[in-house]
Amino acid sequence: MKLASQFMLDKVSYRGAFVWSYLPDFSRQWGELEARRSMIWMQPPGTATVGHLLLDAYNATGDEYYYSAAERVAGAIIYAQHPSGGWNYLADFAGEAALKEWYATIGKHAWRLEEFQHYYGNATFDDAGTAEAAKFLLRLYTAKLDPKYRSPLDKAIDFVLKSQYPIGGWPQRFPLMYDHPGKNQPDYTSFITFNDDVAAENIDFLLMCYQVLGDARVREPVIRAMNAFIVTQMGAPQPGWALQYTPELQPAGARSYEPKSLHVPTTADNIRMLIQFYRMTGETKFLARIPEAIDWLESLALPNKPEYEGRSHPSFIELGTNRALFTHRRGSNIGNGEYYVDYQAKHMLAHYKSATRVDIPNLRRAYEQALTLSPEQAVVGSPLYAMGEIRLPAFFTLGKVSVSDLNFRAQKPEKAADVGVQADVLINSLNPQGYWPTPLYYTTNPYRGPVPGEKKPAQSTETFAATMVGDEWDTSPYPVDNPVMGISTAAFVKNMGVLIQYLQQQASQ
Repeated sequence: MKLASQFMLDKVSYRGAFVWSYLPDFSRQWGELEARRSMIWMQPPGTATVGHLLLDAYNATGDEYYYSAAERVAGAIIYAQHPSGGWNYLADFAGEAALKEWYATIGKHAWRLEEFQHYYGNATFDDAGTAEAAKFLLRLYTAKLDPKYRSPLDKAIDFVLKSQYPIGGWPQRFPLMYDHPGKNQPDYTSFITFNDDVAAENIDFLLMCYQVLGDARVREPVIRAMNAFIVTQMGAPQPGWALQYTPELQPAGARSYEPKSLHVPTTADNIRMLIQFYRMTGETKFLARIPEAIDWLESLALPNKPEYEGRSHPSFIELGTNRALFTHRRGSNIGNGEYYVDYQAKHMLAHYKSATRVDIPNLRRAYEQALTLSPEQAVVGSPLYAMGEIRLPAFFTLGKVSVSDLNFRAQKPEKAADVGVQADVLINSLNPQGYWPTPLYYTTNPYRGPVPGEKKPAQSTETFAATMVGDEWDTSPYPVDNPVMGISTAAFVKNMGVLIQYLQQQASQ
């Protein structure tokens, strides 16, 4: 563990910052897109995720090396913190001009990753980048109550509170920006967002602050956020949820392949969240409309046909008609390509399927189990009614940690025998340099410069309709058949987690 951690901190990190993967000679490195060596990637499993792992290792070993290493990571995270208190997907130690240049080149030419095609200069809740960093600062501060971490932590808390709409939801980005409208629609980043667990992650972070810091001011925003799930549910005959809403609570589109519609996966997720809210509050209003939402989802089931690729439900449902919408693309790159929507499943996007899987029986069971709990029983152990009585777990990277789901104390570690075998394999596979060589299954085309020629209407060609990448001018990541061996942040976190579990099991014997 020490050897691997020293390699990652001393050889891989850039001033305490990490991206997702690296070639062994560091000639290329990647976050969600190709990154510069001086960059900080905030999206998990980036810089803050490594910070969480180092705190996990500190809690497992008591070795001050890991706390000091976590502080090095904290330095990078604090550097990357936006003045408003949140974080962007990434930052650059080379400065804002270098970051803008990256957005104008690599980011702009990632055909399918539209969130990187424009530099807003603000912070985002998308992909848990802000939540992951904020939770790490909370953990680091509470580990030793070092006051130098309280200020950036307070900035993060203030960011979450200030960005919340009065109705209770959050925008995707903040401070609000409106300068990058899409085709035939306004800039979506100011819209109230459920996509990628924006609301769920913010609720969870605020609950952690309520529990650990005793910060009473965050309780009302949490309640308001819970109520936002109720008021955004549509009425009959379509009692579902959209990915995002205008401030006037009207369903809205977002990226080109996220049409204005109701969204089946979001509806299923929000049903589960409402059940959790009942278990935290004992208020039956959170359960009241779940049955009609489940019945509606059940009515949308797809027939078993090859074009649906084994998926049970459409992802997007047209407002007013209940017809399934399917997203497609034509062309070959950001210059000549476009996304479009129709009613045909043929050539579904590889990177963003228009069909999904929903376990209706599981949703019904979860709802029926909640009904067996009286309001008094439901709130037993609730973080809203037991302030300070629920401690954060010692380990964040060994499984999903969420105060709001009330199950974080019931993580299921690997069986002792399995962990022992895995630990032996990991010890023997750590190379002399100090890292676990890992296949890099995704790569990107290097930036080649602007797309040649004038921007033309998208061609009818479907060559890239169902691929992860377009032509050689597309900088989007894509899978490779013969991956090279490299260095992976995710593999480091996962493998260290196995060794931490092994240490814990040995200590308990």
